[in-house]
Amino acid sequence: MTSSDTPTDPQQLRAEIERTRAELGETVQELAAKTDVKARAKEKLAGVKDQAAQVAGVVSQKASTAKQQLADSDLPAQVRRPVPLAAIGAAVAALVVIVVVARRKRS
Repeated sequence: MTSSDTPTDPQQLRAEIERTRAELGETVQELAAKTDVKARAKEKLAGVKDQAAQVAGVVSQKASTAKQQLADSDLPAQVRRPVPLAAIGAAVAALVVIVVVARRKRS
């Protein structure tokens, strides 16, 4: 049962066995990580949180820019309402987060 590429020297055989064991150990660890549903769910949740934080940052920046543009405009005070704009921005950010989380749960 020896093949032409199997080493005949005992030291080489031991080294080959150790390499094979190390590779097998890595493969087992990778498979175990794939079957760890709780850890994978935590990773996905962290990704969704990061996305939500990015969206919230963009919305906050856009709301701030819009607020500044309104403050710089010549519109009467009754028309310039930065608080409702901020509330709209927050609502949009919340909606985006809800949609992203709902899509993640479905997949």
